[in-house]
Amino acid sequence: MDLGLIVETNDPEKVWNGFRLANTALEDGHSVEAFLLGDGVEAPDLEHPKMNPRGAMRKYALNDGELLACGTCLDSRDLKSSELRPRATMSDCLAVVENADKVLTIG
Repeated sequence: MDLGLIVETNDPEKVWNGFRLANTALEDGHSVEAFLLGDGVEAPDLEHPKMNPRGAMRKYALNDGELLACGTCLDSRDLKSSELRPRATMSDCLAVVENADKVLTIG
């Protein structure tokens, strides 16, 4: 199965759980494309005393999970693109949706 994951939140627990699911899907042989949108572009900077959203995202990236981040959303927050938030466009977001068998929005 091809899973599309749209992350639209900066809630650490929701981001952590979303990427835990993405990592589980990758480990089970599925493909996953994740797109950070809106507040989701802040996800790599999130910290929490009991959850590790950044760690779950790093594991996802290291396991060849496709990760993209809305460039307009980055600009509106004065954030730079990085390994965990590569600059992308709405056309890239559309491609995530088109390529997916199922799309899950975390927000």
